[in-house]
Amino acid sequence: MINGFLLKGYGGFYYVYAEDRVWECSLRGRFRVKDQEFLPGDRVNILPEEEEEENKATIESVEPRRNVLTRPAIANVDQAILVFAMTSPKPDLNLLDRLLIQVTDAGIEPILVFTKLDKYEEDALNDGSEGHAITDVYRKIGYDVFEVSSETGQGIDQIAVRLTNKISVLAGPSGAGKSSLFNALSPGKKLKTGQISLKSKRGRHTTRHVELMVCAGGLVADTPGFSSLFLPEMKRAELTDCFPEFANRRRLCRFNSCLHDKEPNCAIKAALETGEISPERYEHYLIFLKEVIEAERKY
Repeated sequence: MINGFLLKGYGGFYYVYAEDRVWECSLRGRFRVKDQEFLPGDRVNILPEEEEEENKATIESVEPRRNVLTRPAIANVDQAILVFAMTSPKPDLNLLDRLLIQVTDAGIEPILVFTKLDKYEEDALNDGSEGHAITDVYRKIGYDVFEVSSETGQGIDQIAVRLTNKISVLAGPSGAGKSSLFNALSPGKKLKTGQISLKSKRGRHTTRHVELMVCAGGLVADTPGFSSLFLPEMKRAELTDCFPEFANRRRLCRFNSCLHDKEPNCAIKAALETGEISPERYEHYLIFLKEVIEAERKY
């Protein structure tokens, strides 16, 4: 029996990565009877057929999942690589904060990767601006933040180290450079890359399905691009836990039930006044709080 990870299912067959190769697997009858749902990332035990050199096997059992993401649908994720361009297009920070809530709620470690560093530095040189204000905000909060250029290779090695022996999912809007990042991390394996529409400044979707691919010593989910994301089901008081800079200060609020909105003597609003908390992050929090409360009332 060999243990491995399901990469994808296609045409009635399942492709499993184990012992540094991909096995084409069929299912035992009991799985078909139970209508077992399989997801990329599922850890499975397979039994090779007698002709082992043909890399054919049968899935004998599936191990319990540690976690599950629904969008994209993938199991046992170690970390989410949230990919946003520093420029062209300008990063949608509302979407970024939504993704951070999604992965935090799922108990998955987020890693922020800002691409097109070469383009950003070129633009900054032309307009005279200084510093990386966007990335500095998230780095100050305590997130792992990387600035990379898939064109020049700057920062790529740092990302590659973080992928080794882990299941990672690439998430972020179209046009942010997810496919280009994958190609830079895994030379010889090319994903189709999209171009930015000059009219809308938004990327064209280039990924159509979900599967795991071997990349930089780990497995990476090649996920469909998306531009919106619903917040996970939660109680209003739990939203603060998804904002680390809020969670660290909430005990200083006058009221234990403080939602950091209209309550007096709020430590979060005090930190906002002194510039310790990003005004944009706080604005997003209020937007999300309203959505959570409205959803709460429907349950």
